[in-house]
Amino acid sequence: MEKEIKEKEKLEKLKNYDELRKVDLSKHIKDRDGADYVNWAVIKQLLHDNGAKKVYFEPIQQENGSSLIMSSEIFRDSKENTNRVYETRIRVVIDDLIFEIQGPVMNGSNPVKDNSMTQQRLWNSQTRLFVKGVAIHTGLGFDLWSRIEKQEEGLNEEDLSIHNILKIQERVLQTLTKKMKLGITKKEIASKIKISESKLDEYLMMYKKLDVLEKVIETFDKEQK
Repeated sequence: MEKEIKEKEKLEKLKNYDELRKVDLSKHIKDRDGADYVNWAVIKQLLHDNGAKKVYFEPIQQENGSSLIMSSEIFRDSKENTNRVYETRIRVVIDDLIFEIQGPVMNGSNPVKDNSMTQQRLWNSQTRLFVKGVAIHTGLGFDLWSRIEKQEEGLNEEDLSIHNILKIQERVLQTLTKKMKLGITKKEIASKIKISESKLDEYLMMYKKLDVLEKVIETFDKEQK
């Protein structure tokens, strides 16, 4: 009888990391902001299906009563939109396993600006932290989460708002200088793309013109004549 009880307790216990990592999530994968994800409620149910008795998470409130953590410093983008470093923190309980995890409040793969901060974005961040925390601590969904992280790294690399035209000009000029130090002339480089040396100089100055153009477009008002 005692042996049967122990066997029953063993069967009812949450599976180990390696076993949970092998759980197939493919049929539960959805698309959000161009990246794969699995709804937090599905993860909760899968934990129960694999032996967990108690599974929940709760936002950790700050001294002001809010679960939103924000930096005191305000940042401005090229369009003068303001934002701060916004984060949130949750406590996750899975039977005897209790842990806290903190992370950023994002708009897809981009930081949330002040004018787009909503309760829904905060909630999405908290559920996302739950899924991430479960993956890290239990193995359930770990491979999927790793793939999502790689996808988002790629998206961040293509975020055009982080590229500065004049910095790109600087990079091109530095590369040109290195080539000239090796004895390659601007005339030779120009001939390679079938233009004159003066036209090459003209191209190199286009970055500044484009920078001015971008600023004009950003500040242009329809009522201006």
